Amino acid sequence: MQWGSVEERVIDLNNERQVNLIRSFLAKFNLTFLDRVDYTMGLFKDGQLVGTGSLAGEVLRNIAIEEHMQGEGFTAAVVSHLMQEAGRRGIFHYFIFTKPATAYLFAALGFHEVGRAEPYAALLESGMGSIDSYYREIAVAAAGLPPGKRACLVVNCNPFTLGHKAVIAKAAAENEGVIVLVVSEEGSVFPFDVRLRLVKEGLAEFHNILVVPGGKYIVSAATFPGYFTREDETVTAQTRLDATIFAQRIAPALAISSRYIGDEPYCPVTRAYNAALADILPQHGIEIRIMERIAIGGQPVSASRVRSLIREEKWDEIRPLVPDSTYRYLRSADAVPIIDKVIHNQARH
Repeated sequence: MQWGSVEERVIDLNNERQVNLIRSFLAKFNLTFLDRVDYTMGLFKDGQLVGTGSLAGEVLRNIAIEEHMQGEGFTAAVVSHLMQEAGRRGIFHYFIFTKPATAYLFAALGFHEVGRAEPYAALLESGMGSIDSYYREIAVAAAGLPPGKRACLVVNCNPFTLGHKAVIAKAAAENEGVIVLVVSEEGSVFPFDVRLRLVKEGLAEFHNILVVPGGKYIVSAATFPGYFTREDETVTAQTRLDATIFAQRIAPALAISSRYIGDEPYCPVTRAYNAALADILPQHGIEIRIMERIAIGGQPVSASRVRSLIREEKWDEIRPLVPDSTYRYLRSADAVPIIDKVIHNQARH
């Protein structure tokens, strides 16, 4: 599309020269171009790049306009272009991850603020669905839990181990009800549907635990892309934003008074996330319970250790680390493609 002397162009993400042009432009705004985007466009005036924006799933990101052209409607043009492209891809719900100082620009375009962590980041959304409908849906499911103190855990479980189960079991013993939110983002070797199934099966004996998908607002590509991209410069912003959204929006709606987390001796990103939770949640009256990992054979039980043993095919050593349901799945025919991925994947999560 072209109007006046400004032209919209689609950026070829396989063209190194075009990508470097976007990367250099964003650097002027202290923004980092991530390779994990699905689509990027640029605004060009007289052949010069003057604005850009990218789409990564439901997230509209890296939106920047040349300073002397701001206030002339070009931000709206970029957002509109990206939303139209998202619609062509069957996406009708949109997030914008931006700095608090620029959040008002997108609020003026019909986006509603989900949460912010000053001075680092703000998350806004628009389109079909909202955080309000998300926690209303979970609240309906949680109505079946016993009345009284209610705790929450957010778990990835890649795969579900006896370490995960020990922390959740302690929460179940100390509270009348427990909500376990399983990270929905497909950033792990074990797919979300498998991780959710293994958590449910591994906790089937408990009658005061509800296991539900974490959805778009808990450790997701919108609230917490650093968990999957390892962009160290954004970890503080994203961990504090995720913790703030949980404290201000999700916990009150679900009557959660405490959150249980396992200690993290290995992953620096998860340690930073735990630190953000420990700082922010108590400010909102939510107790943090940090549980030491259980150890078997002198070593902490962890999903990363299980995956390491899978790579070495040490099934006798895996058996004591996981519930029966997890072990049966790992040895089943259904798991063969995932086991192959584990063997060829060295990622921490």
